[in-house]
Amino acid sequence: MTDQQRWDTVGAAGGWVNTPNMDRLAAEGIHFVNCVSNSPVCVPTRLSMATGLYPHNTRVWNNTRHCMPSETPTWMQAIRNEGYRTSLFGKTHLHPHEGDLRDREDLMHAYGLDDVNEIGGPRASCRVKSHMTSEWEEKGLWDAYRDDFTERFSNRPHVVRPSPLGLDNYYDVYVGSKASEYIEGYSRDEPWFCWVSFGGPHEPWDTPEPYNTMYAPEEMPPPVLPESSSHPRPNGRLDSMRRVQFEPDEELRLRADYAGSVTLIDDQVGQLLKTIEERGELENTVIALVSDHGEMNGDYGLIYKSNFLNGAVRVPLIVRTPETASGQNAGMVHHSFVEWFDVGPTLTECAGGNIEHEQFGRSLCPVIGDPNRVHRTDAISELSGEIMIITDEWKLAINTAGEPYLLFDVQNDPDERNNLAGLSHYREIESSLRLRILERVMQSQIRLDK
Repeated sequence: MTDQQRWDTVGAAGGWVNTPNMDRLAAEGIHFVNCVSNSPVCVPTRLSMATGLYPHNTRVWNNTRHCMPSETPTWMQAIRNEGYRTSLFGKTHLHPHEGDLRDREDLMHAYGLDDVNEIGGPRASCRVKSHMTSEWEEKGLWDAYRDDFTERFSNRPHVVRPSPLGLDNYYDVYVGSKASEYIEGYSRDEPWFCWVSFGGPHEPWDTPEPYNTMYAPEEMPPPVLPESSSHPRPNGRLDSMRRVQFEPDEELRLRADYAGSVTLIDDQVGQLLKTIEERGELENTVIALVSDHGEMNGDYGLIYKSNFLNGAVRVPLIVRTPETASGQNAGMVHHSFVEWFDVGPTLTECAGGNIEHEQFGRSLCPVIGDPNRVHRTDAISELSGEIMIITDEWKLAINTAGEPYLLFDVQNDPDERNNLAGLSHYREIESSLRLRILERVMQSQIRLDK
């Protein structure tokens, strides 16, 4: 799992980032190119991943200090119940990033994870204690890391500048190397399950050398800019987001650094694959690659996420199994919709387990067996009381009053430049999609209330 990785940064999908190891997984697995995050921010979507519930079920609609209760049923528990030794390396954000994360290992055990080396995200690691930040402190690096963050966010948070940590101590290298060491030395009788959760390519744009200069800014794809529109329509969250006043070509510099960060993580994925291969276990291992949400990187004049545009809600998803790697479905691209919390039920079924609690993720195993099947005809994403739905033809977002404020023609406007919301010609389409949103919300609530 990566954090804040756009769907188009897998080389096999976008072509502008070099990701040979992710591409290998795509070539040996099924590439789900229409995976939609349950929410375009960390806390609600990660809670959805763990529980299989939508934000409208959990009532966690944004990044808050939410702590998932220890008694919450999860798919990780279901995998552990099948006899697997479960482990985590990296970020979960299932509880507040504060204090010393090592003090909450009992909570992580309750969630279903046996062996834990948890870190905070790039921002939280300025203040949160973990095994990683303790190492930084011992090496005299933590103060430099914090000073770098303080300077960035008191001036220009989107400045492109290499991390003072250097490559060997960078958080994504830490996560990848600790996971590889764990798998390499694993000697228990139980089969292993390992959740490797990178902190990047989440901002800041601080990719260390040599990755920070790996891509030329002028070779990066230009940001998507919306067409000018003057027709009246309701307002939503996107309208209140602050646009960044970029310097000339600054978005391209952001993208070049971001691409370097993705390639850095791809190299860590490659090391993990090598470790599994050297153990002789790759042909008996299921691998899922996914990210929690995307990054705008200058699209619409925006940075970060927190909206329903493609850059924020579409994420990479690849599932590689022993059967796909050796069968005729290797390298297939699946186009019907997937919601990112479908990963949990998929891995549970692959492990031979069942999820007993009520939840709304759907296993991808039937599609992995037959990639021509339709998995979902639509997908929804939620944030701050707003809900988006996407189908093969349309994307619609409604504000907290239930009013449509975004409408895009998916087929004819894939870059989402022309917002059709509020135009009388599309009123019937808006009504139909709004009704579908309400149906989906009510259906899930009814199932939970039974």
